[in-house]
Amino acid sequence: MNSPLIRIGVFYDGNYFLKISDYYYFQHERKARISLEGLHEFIRHQVAEEEDVDVRLSQITDAHFFRGRLSATEARDKDRLFHDRLLDDILMNLGVQTHYMPLKTRDGRLQEKGIDVWLSLEALELALHKTLDVVVLIAGDSDYVPLIRKLNTVGTRVMLLNWDFKYEDFKGETRVTRASQQLLEQVTYPVAMHDVIDRGLQAQDDVVESMFVTQSEPAAFAPSTLPVAPKPVRPAGPTAAGPVGTVGMSTIKNLKNGFGFVVMPPNNLFFSYADLTEGDFNDLREGDWVEFEVGRNHRDEDCARKVRKVQAPQLSDDDEYETINAHHAVSMEL
Repeated sequence: MNSPLIRIGVFYDGNYFLKISDYYYFQHERKARISLEGLHEFIRHQVAEEEDVDVRLSQITDAHFFRGRLSATEARDKDRLFHDRLLDDILMNLGVQTHYMPLKTRDGRLQEKGIDVWLSLEALELALHKTLDVVVLIAGDSDYVPLIRKLNTVGTRVMLLNWDFKYEDFKGETRVTRASQQLLEQVTYPVAMHDVIDRGLQAQDDVVESMFVTQSEPAAFAPSTLPVAPKPVRPAGPTAAGPVGTVGMSTIKNLKNGFGFVVMPPNNLFFSYADLTEGDFNDLREGDWVEFEVGRNHRDEDCARKVRKVQAPQLSDDDEYETINAHHAVSMEL
């Protein structure tokens, strides 16, 4: 078949994509992250099917990832900086160009502003100057409707990879991810990824299976949204948790959707899966003993860092550990 090459541009709303990856890692029975390489292969096959060409003529010529990010000074967290760098390495190795904007503080919370505008301008410019045949948008916000309408006027087809699911977060609040109906109505090729993935996994479809990170691949994604722990109530004088840098051993009180709390009076210490130094977050259970280091988050609150699962200690009067409370939370000064 003598069809011309189909040039594909892939544009990620990074925060949206990382939420999707979190969902499949923490909520979905697959318990694995989305593989960018596998997702790109799926896109090539999906575009080839929609455009009625051989998959060899369906090629991604541009890929761009947009996301808000903390500065190195604001992050104050070597683990978060490490995960950001690891994600950069994965994107770089796949030839995905990164576009970062500084996160802004509003009403005491960090927020992304301007990502949708920047993505839209880049997508339109590249569609025009590189004559992209298909723009694949991985996003769900109605703010992208003007981009889609403009791409339609210049003859560039738009494929929207969209997801529809809901779950309870670590606070017990219901979270819903659903693409704007306006987006779905405007695009040329809407793809309901939640259905495609569930059907493909059930049928053991190779292309769908390859969309998930395997044990041998790096899973380099820090949390898609910055976790905010409850504000600690600080008593007068030093807390039982000890100063920053204190190493502690205690049990896990709660686990929920990639977040948890370690028993450490007077307040339980918040941690996320990005704080684990070894093992898989999904293997942790409430009541497990962990060792951790007391740290500070971006809001200057106590939290647990460098968390790792350990064997339950055999406490006795002769132990070198200091028993803090009935939960046997113990701490050691570095």
